Amino acid sequence: MTGDAAPAFVEVRDLATVFGKGAQAFSVHEHLDLTVARGELLSLVGGSGTGKTVLLRHILGLTTPSSGSVTVAGRPAAELGGDGASSRVGMLFQHGALFTAFNVLDNIAFALYELHTVPRDLAHEIAMVKLRMVGLKPEHALRMPADLSGGMIKRVALARALVMDPPLLLLDEPTAGLDPNGSDEFCDLLREMHAALGLTVIMVTHDLDTLYALSSKVAVLAEKRVIVHAPPAEVARFDHPFIDHFFRGQRGLRALAPAPMQLKEH
Repeated sequence: MTGDAAPAFVEVRDLATVFGKGAQAFSVHEHLDLTVARGELLSLVGGSGTGKTVLLRHILGLTTPSSGSVTVAGRPAAELGGDGASSRVGMLFQHGALFTAFNVLDNIAFALYELHTVPRDLAHEIAMVKLRMVGLKPEHALRMPADLSGGMIKRVALARALVMDPPLLLLDEPTAGLDPNGSDEFCDLLREMHAALGLTVIMVTHDLDTLYALSSKVAVLAEKRVIVHAPPAEVARFDHPFIDHFFRGQRGLRALAPAPMQLKEH
């Protein structure tokens, strides 16, 4: 790190998460520390049950830590659950989680409707801007979620997450369910949005292609804490059984392998 490192945007300090009581109690996190710099695009990885989604819920302010602290932009994450939360953090769920009874435009504009911060006509205009921003056309605005492809659902969900221009974006398996071409296109879109909007992004993913395509840093959850937080290449060299399996197994080697050269026609 240099002296010009970006300031912290998300800080997790000595976090403990315990569910249940008495003999039924079990801990998910113990003494977990994590700092995410402003503008960073962080991938969060770990085995099943290591608390990746629980950590996202802490950052969203939806779950209260058993001990420790979580701050976002210098404020307790618990405050994100109050008024104006959607103007500070956007969330893209694994399968889009669109409202099936609403068309595309109304899905994107939902937060604007609920907060009553702008007239409905202006909410429609803002939603149309976001629709075009994620690469969809105006004629898609009146389609229902059931009429969309998997890639289009992801784009609508991203537009909804960004409708209030939040500085922080949380992604849960953003390319899950997409074919390789759709995954590559969505990664390109996320990279463009990250750069154009100056977003800080925290992404849970098991897709190594997505991780290597997008991440400026990777944080690995194991042993109830973050065991390493560093650039992807550095994390892949870290000595730990999970990292050895995840990054240096066959999937990891395939993700790092150079793309095959295309033969030119003569």
